[in-house]
Amino acid sequence: MDKLTSMRAYLQVARLGSFSAAAEAMGLSKAMVSRHVSRLESELGVQLINRTTRHLSLTEVGIAYRDRVREIFNDIEETELAVSTLSSEPRGTLRVMAPTSFGSFHLSRAIADYRRLYRRVSIDLILTERTPDLVEEGLDMAIRIGSLDDSSMVARKLAETRSVVCAAPEYLENHGIPRDPAELVNHNCLIYTPRHPAEHWQFQSGGEVFDAAVRGDFRSNVADALRIAAIRGCGLAQLPAYAVGLDVRAGRLRAVLEDYAPPARLIHAVYLHRRHLSAKVRTFVDFLVKRFQPVPYWEQWARE
Repeated sequence: MDKLTSMRAYLQVARLGSFSAAAEAMGLSKAMVSRHVSRLESELGVQLINRTTRHLSLTEVGIAYRDRVREIFNDIEETELAVSTLSSEPRGTLRVMAPTSFGSFHLSRAIADYRRLYRRVSIDLILTERTPDLVEEGLDMAIRIGSLDDSSMVARKLAETRSVVCAAPEYLENHGIPRDPAELVNHNCLIYTPRHPAEHWQFQSGGEVFDAAVRGDFRSNVADALRIAAIRGCGLAQLPAYAVGLDVRAGRLRAVLEDYAPPARLIHAVYLHRRHLSAKVRTFVDFLVKRFQPVPYWEQWARE
């Protein structure tokens, strides 16, 4: 058996937590992946993985070996990038993680257009609200919104986005237009539960940021669910402009309390620092910067 293939099989099992998933990812049989890992354990004289009928986990030695093997493959990749045409021609699979709403509304559209330019790149897009671990999850890059706290990553600004309070024109006709955040107590507010605290919306006035208590009869952990409810006239929602900006521009929603908009949040593309950045990451980030700057299209309604 090829040693590098065995090491690659072990990395896939460690990343995916399953021999079956690793086999599918590599295009091998489950038995073959198991033999590759067993061969490594036999040669090393240690147990890398604890196996049960329902679960597997890495041993302490297995974790250390995984990290070292990952470094080896990163070194191999960087060496290849430095001496081959891969440094200028994007190819391979680009693994990207992004927040659910932003990924659904905007990144998926950008990917479709990017793929028309770079046919040899395939995209694996993972949508989730959690903070990604690029190394642990084998990601090439991620989209982060808000503050960044990991100095080991390179961060490139893609855009700024603000929060917008909005409702369907029909709702505002029937219930009135709030002129001040204090008036929100008289309205049905659609609550985004991942916000902490969920029943408080943030505003800004005269350079001072403050919270206003809100209440309502519909809550969700997904921004798009609240967006649809707002379009259907269920109440007011405070959502990122990237989620509702196109609806405001089309007239399906109307923005209110714009004079009290809270500070904008930054959207970054983040990736690991490497001596030779792969062409697939470099070209995709460049593509996103050009697409979203200087003013992202979902914010342009505010300037019309």
